[in-house]
Order: sequence, then structure tokens, then C-alpha cells
Amino acid sequence: MQLQRNPTLESVLMVEKAIREHGGEGPYQIWKKLPRKMSYQAFQTIVEYLEYSNKIARDEEGKIAWIYNPVLFEKYAKRRDLEWLG
Repeated sequence: MQLQRNPTLESVLMVEKAIREHGGEGPYQIWKKLPRKMSYQAFQTIVEYLEYSNKIARDEEGKIAWIYNPVLFEKYAKRRDLEWLG
């Protein structure tokens, strides 16, 4: 049985940067453009986390885009006429 190690913060930040720079491409293409090697399994774990935390989204073709915008989030989070569902 092989134990999976959790990705490091450094790896998460590297994947975030790659997605911001190469958004609109598929996961495999982004993985191939990472500046350091990492297992595809670790990359997938990070992508799942980023999707869960609403930092990225995928289109119907599976292409990934960076959608997180903290400034815009704060602007809308303060509006009383909008309901927070998260």
C-alpha cells in the first residue's frame, strides 16, 4: 500500500500561479508547464482543493480558469441586499 503525502504550501502556491498564468488550458497542459516536477496525483489533489475553495472553475471541456478575486468578493460581501450562501 502506498501512502499519499499531502502537498506542501509551496506546491499549492506554484500550482495557483501556473493556473493564473495558463488559465484556459486543460489540467494536463498546466501540469506540464509547472516550473518544478510534481506527481500528477499531487497536482490533481491541489486542483480539487482549489476547486473546492472556489478559486478555480472548469468549463464543459474541463479547461481550468482562475476565478478568485478577493477585492471583488469583499465588495459584494458587504452589500446587505445580497445573501451569502457560502
